[in-house]
Amino acid sequence: MKILTAAQTRAADQATIQAEGISSEALMERAATTFTDWLTARQSPKEAGEIVILCGPGNNGGDGLVVARRLYGRDYAVRVAVLPSENQSADFQKNFQKLPPEIIVTELSATNLPPIPAGTLVIDALFGTGLSRPLEGLAAAVVQHLNTASARVVAVDIPSGLFSDAPQPADSAIVRARHTVSFELPKLAFMLPHNAAYVGQWHVLPIDLDQKFIQETATKLHFIDAALLAGRLQKRARFAHKGTYGHALLLAGSKGKIGAAVLAAQACLRSGVGLLTLRVPAVGYDVVQTAVPEAMCLTDPAADFVSELPDLAPYSSIGIGPGLGKEKAPQQVLAQLLREAKVPLVLDADALNILAENRELLATLPPNSLLTPHPKEFERLASPARDDYHRLDLLRDFCQKYSCYTILKGANTCLGTPDGTLYFNSTGNPGMATGGSGDVLTGILTALRAQPLSPLDAALIGIYAHGRAGDLAAHSTGEAGLVAGDIARFIGPALEELTTKESF
Repeated sequence: MKILTAAQTRAADQATIQAEGISSEALMERAATTFTDWLTARQSPKEAGEIVILCGPGNNGGDGLVVARRLYGRDYAVRVAVLPSENQSADFQKNFQKLPPEIIVTELSATNLPPIPAGTLVIDALFGTGLSRPLEGLAAAVVQHLNTASARVVAVDIPSGLFSDAPQPADSAIVRARHTVSFELPKLAFMLPHNAAYVGQWHVLPIDLDQKFIQETATKLHFIDAALLAGRLQKRARFAHKGTYGHALLLAGSKGKIGAAVLAAQACLRSGVGLLTLRVPAVGYDVVQTAVPEAMCLTDPAADFVSELPDLAPYSSIGIGPGLGKEKAPQQVLAQLLREAKVPLVLDADALNILAENRELLATLPPNSLLTPHPKEFERLASPARDDYHRLDLLRDFCQKYSCYTILKGANTCLGTPDGTLYFNSTGNPGMATGGSGDVLTGILTALRAQPLSPLDAALIGIYAHGRAGDLAAHSTGEAGLVAGDIARFIGPALEELTTKESF
């Protein structure tokens, strides 16, 4: 699924109007009716109580007026508060005239801010994606009034005051919504950590915007869903054997952190690799042989950490980093691996920390390597980010400079690619914020690169399946009770959902 800019989204609206031969007012009616259907499916008139709809002077406010009319027609109690302006949009004016006279309408002012008792359902339709500067004056006062009211706020398209695809001043007045209902496609702002407090839980409703225009519109921003992954993971062949799906090597573990190696190994095996070998320090031998009997174990001469690189000839992909440690010997092992590896690499955890502390090694990073940092690890590799948008710029620059694929972990995990395209993930849940979750992702990616899949396909499928496995696990354990081993157990079902099925 594409993520378009605010300008591209407006162009999609116009393309739809022209393609269907309808008016902008008709498209507004369609979007607002879809919003109303969504809301009424979740709240009965009794549950909703009196609904306050805050409307700005533009088309977002026009959406709010249509919603007010539609809700009133379904026996919901509504009242409307309008922000005064001499520049009301034409569609706002038309829909204002259509309001039933029974709906109470008040004009907002500094001395006439509507009472909003705690728990009131408020629909925010003040400002949409056309906003280009922070709110000020009365508009800012209305937002601040709403944010202090402890209301149940649902934003139409985007929370008022929030820029769709650009950073803004830290002290901007922005509506804090519980839910944000967007139309057709998600917005970049929804993907970024800083905006979570404003966006709340977001939803995308289809309103049949012109698909030809969307398909032909170029963008470097995408949202990873099942449709994007269709056809990338093929059904396993009937006469396949273990050699068909590659032989992966994991260099992982140190004294006290052998569990990281075990989790990565379990995930690698659950992700369909044909053969797996673990290189672990001698202290990990009994643990690995017991916990992961399906894997082969190469013990290092050193007792507590990996100190030597084994012969790499047998392997079709190599993962390094989980629980590795940062002692001098593991640093030397990583440096040698970067120089000698001829197969795909996946780097995580301590491998990334070693790179950050020995930055000259970045120049030896093989093209198409997969890196899996969390935000702090990434900033150590690149540089500190001023804000979420700057971090995305740094991610693009880093991937292009080192010809690598970098998976910036977190909610809506972001994949950066060498051509500057960014992909944001749609799966996963807060229960996955637990120790070992990243080790599981390393195992998945190492297996997919061994099978082999291209670096892009492996990264996209791995990110999505990792999150989907976490979602499936959470249904069983709950988010609070989720541990990394639960994620590994559900990788198989997650991948099966993505596997291309045979057609008759």
